[in-house]
Amino acid sequence: MVHAYILIQTEVGKAAAVAAEIADVPGVTTSEDVTGPYDVIVRATAETVDQLGQLVVARVQNVEGITRTLTCPVVHL
Repeated sequence: MVHAYILIQTEVGKAAAVAAEIADVPGVTTSEDVTGPYDVIVRATAETVDQLGQLVVARVQNVEGITRTLTCPVVHL
């Protein structure tokens, strides 16, 4: 199982709508609008790194209002 945080920048005024829409995407465990350099932080889970990439590219990045994403896979050191 692969877990990751996805940091999202949105168009001005779109953070709440983006967070709400992404919350319904299968594989997303949490989606919250935040302040700072990113507007939304998402925690996602997938079976493999490839499936995580597909989730980000095919589902998350297609949400209207997103301008940039940064995916941070969780590692256990």
